[in-house]
Amino acid sequence: MAGVTRCVLKSFLMNSGKRIIPQCTGGMQAQLKTHARTNSSASDIPGVKERTLVAIKPDGVQRRLIGQIIKRFEQRGFRLVGMKMVQVSEELLAQHYVSLRKKPFYPSILQYMTSGPVVAMVWEGHNVIKSTRMLVGNTNPAEAAPGTLRGDFSIHVSRNVVHASDSVEVAQKEISLWFQRSELIDWACCDHGNIYHP
Repeated sequence: MAGVTRCVLKSFLMNSGKRIIPQCTGGMQAQLKTHARTNSSASDIPGVKERTLVAIKPDGVQRRLIGQIIKRFEQRGFRLVGMKMVQVSEELLAQHYVSLRKKPFYPSILQYMTSGPVVAMVWEGHNVIKSTRMLVGNTNPAEAAPGTLRGDFSIHVSRNVVHASDSVEVAQKEISLWFQRSELIDWACCDHGNIYHP
């Protein structure tokens, strides 16, 4: 192919934990090195490693909304670092909703959240907590804007499809409640350098 730089990529070898850039002709090797530098420096941007807990509640699971909800987060460019389907215990919920335990509606929350499986996820990205709260929408679906998860998928506050942490401190607490450290995977996302630019 005339005018097109050809690069024969034999393989990526691992040597002492370092990735070796294969032999290339023309400017392709320089481009690969630039891409590698971009990826490594992007991770140094403050806040890129921020994490939040998102839980698809029993009504979201029952209505088969799991895929559509995950799609919204992937489209925003956030990275999924943990996910599992669980039948939540009342013990876990007592810790998760500790601030609501004296509210008159607390028993109904327990009944609702234990009525079926929940899909718990941990998402990572720059300002992911604030962005997720905007993506999820107002707690009351009647006040949630169209385009938000609750605005599109829910009609009543008692069945509002999804939970999302509301601050860094709360996110850290909730993630440690719902996930063991070994259940979270820190993996390299191939589009990271294109999303974040230092």
